Amino acid sequence: MERRPIRAPFFIGSLCGFSYRLGMRQTFREALHYHEKDRPGKTQIQPTKPTATQADLSLAYSPGVAGPCLAIADNEDDVFKYTNRGNLVAVISNGTAVLGLGNIGPLASKPVMEGKAVLFKRFADIDVFDIELDTQDPDEIIRMCQLLEPTFGGINLEDIKAPDSFVVEEKLIETMNIPVFHDDQHGTAIIAGAGLINACELVEKKLSEIKVVVNGAGAAGIATAKFLLTLGVTKENLSMCDSKGVIYKGRASLNRYKEQFALDTSARTLGDALKGADVFIGCSVKDAVTEDMVKSMATKPIIFALANPDPEIPYDIAKKVRPDAIVATGRTDFPNQVNNVLGFPYIFRGALDVRAKGVSKKMKIAAAKAIAKLAKEPVPESVLQAYGLTSLEFGEDYIIPKPFDPRVVWYVAPAVAEMATQEGLARTPIKNIDDYKEKLKRRFQATYGVMRAITVKAQEEPKTLVFPQGPDSRVLRAARRLVVERIATPIVLGSKEKGLAALEALGMPPDGIKFVELTKEEATLEKYAERLFEIRARKGMTKPEAIKALRNTNIQAAMMLECGDADSVLGGLTTYYAKTLRPALKILPLLPDRKTVFAAYIVVIGGRSYILADCAVNKEPSASELAEISIGAAQMAREFDMEPHVAMVSYSNFGSSDGEEVDKIRAALKIVLEKEPNLSIDGEMQADTAVEHALLTSRHPFSTLKHRANVLVFPNLTAANASYKLLQRLGRAQVIGPIVSGLSKSVHVAQRDADVNQLVNLAAIAVLNAQRLEKA
Repeated sequence: MERRPIRAPFFIGSLCGFSYRLGMRQTFREALHYHEKDRPGKTQIQPTKPTATQADLSLAYSPGVAGPCLAIADNEDDVFKYTNRGNLVAVISNGTAVLGLGNIGPLASKPVMEGKAVLFKRFADIDVFDIELDTQDPDEIIRMCQLLEPTFGGINLEDIKAPDSFVVEEKLIETMNIPVFHDDQHGTAIIAGAGLINACELVEKKLSEIKVVVNGAGAAGIATAKFLLTLGVTKENLSMCDSKGVIYKGRASLNRYKEQFALDTSARTLGDALKGADVFIGCSVKDAVTEDMVKSMATKPIIFALANPDPEIPYDIAKKVRPDAIVATGRTDFPNQVNNVLGFPYIFRGALDVRAKGVSKKMKIAAAKAIAKLAKEPVPESVLQAYGLTSLEFGEDYIIPKPFDPRVVWYVAPAVAEMATQEGLARTPIKNIDDYKEKLKRRFQATYGVMRAITVKAQEEPKTLVFPQGPDSRVLRAARRLVVERIATPIVLGSKEKGLAALEALGMPPDGIKFVELTKEEATLEKYAERLFEIRARKGMTKPEAIKALRNTNIQAAMMLECGDADSVLGGLTTYYAKTLRPALKILPLLPDRKTVFAAYIVVIGGRSYILADCAVNKEPSASELAEISIGAAQMAREFDMEPHVAMVSYSNFGSSDGEEVDKIRAALKIVLEKEPNLSIDGEMQADTAVEHALLTSRHPFSTLKHRANVLVFPNLTAANASYKLLQRLGRAQVIGPIVSGLSKSVHVAQRDADVNQLVNLAAIAVLNAQRLEKA
């Protein structure tokens, strides 16, 4: 089948409400680089059992695999015990209705389906196979899904055009014994329903009495309208419009899905229907609603303009016309984002955990009510930080939880699982819902928002950030990202001509990126040389030597900070760590209460975040330096919304071995407790004792460490550096850093093998550090 190719620079896409505009949010070429680099695509398969030896392989495959095969043949439910079926979902599409792109076909839809797999994994730890089908025949899609039932615990239908999507889902729900969910329909419906529950409460209107207008009669619009009826909206009070106007009785060419919403009414246009309406829900196209239409609505109207990426009426215009309105959109940059990611991962999580036979109406209602309930709860500090807010309370600007709120999983999944249990749809019913909630909290709480919180905080007050490396391609890509995402104003030291040429070769505009070639700015160079001479004159430096030293761009960058011409520096990448940091240590003063500079990494592994220090600066720290590193690392943990529990790591467990290192750690611990007696810290202890609290409490019940350690302080640079690199390379941990602590100015150093994402992350940390140092 021949399909027209998609031409590049225009396009608009959206994954489950995460709308973006390629060409506005990031360049098309940068997106291609993201999907191509390292290994093509966004997902991979990894074994979950040991495969290192012949014995391992004989268990994984022949002859050992016969054991679980025979067990499953004897008892089919054992498939959940011995295979991944219970945590495996199929994302199935034929690419006929990809949001923002239309009918682009199965091959072109694959990046979207991989993206959906990423969201499943990111938010609910659900494994996914994306399956793109080369057919537009609903019966073929149905048969394919039916044949795949033994493989999967659930099926998520995606981006299949209406009305085919209705036909496919209805038949699959009728014939299959696993959850089948078309997110384009029910995702929007459930989140909009949750928002409507809360909005009606705020405006003191009853669902059974409100007049609702739904614009858009595709999958999302029809599903949302049907869901509102299950929530209590009456059929006679719900009007539906499509591109031809109001769906009314007697209108020609209505399919059976639209026909069920036909009203006996004289209204013919969307404007007619909105007169006196309490609620507008748009699942259609931008600018479908005018200011006059909004003016004609009832008092305290509720407006959900959900077209992506541009709503039926912009948020600010709707609020200007009707200040009494509660307004929601699908966008991240306005309050009340209706985002499908609040629903589908957690609905499947709850359904899979009880091995549900399907997803019922009551399970969907339970999900909507759980989302609505969460919006009324006090918002934790971590969520406020993630969105750069100082406060957030239930009200007209907060009727729906934020997508990055980590609590959504243990609100929605238990509600779905509990309802499946009550309805008899659960093969493994929930016995204790509170225990299940606690299990989810332990599993998911630490996986959210580490870099998101940092980035949003940086975006609140962007700073100037200097790249001393010159126009390296990674630097330029990162600089462009910093501009587009409003994290920082990047300054690249080096030739402007070379920088602009490099940007052109990369297909990136130069907007917002500043190039500075200090060797051509005599007045500035003289100013820096004079100040450098003042700082280093009693360290043996002469004025000519200061001028000569300023040929080094790392020294130039440090002097820009010292003279107030920049806020932060991100060096490294093309030079080794010590050579990059040493100029800053010689030029910039330390913080008033610090004598030691150290570097730490945030390491995220197994759903938990840890801070490892010192990984890059001090080779053999003394007891006093170890104490300062411990206190500084604990403070760093607090800055990243972690309650610090510090372990001073060694080869010894509380005296099990002796040596100079053990004595040093004990002396450091004494210093720390004298300065911060309430800090949760202990040592010396081995690394496994530190991170497995059961080991600590069973073997060493006297320990003052209150919880498993999340801050690990190492006795020397060899141990710290080796630990984080092994976790990164062999344990596949997410590593953020190194984060420098102790200087009075924000200076950070990227590793030589850092990629663009790591540079952007470290730049956001540098900006956040500059903000805090400025306020200190």
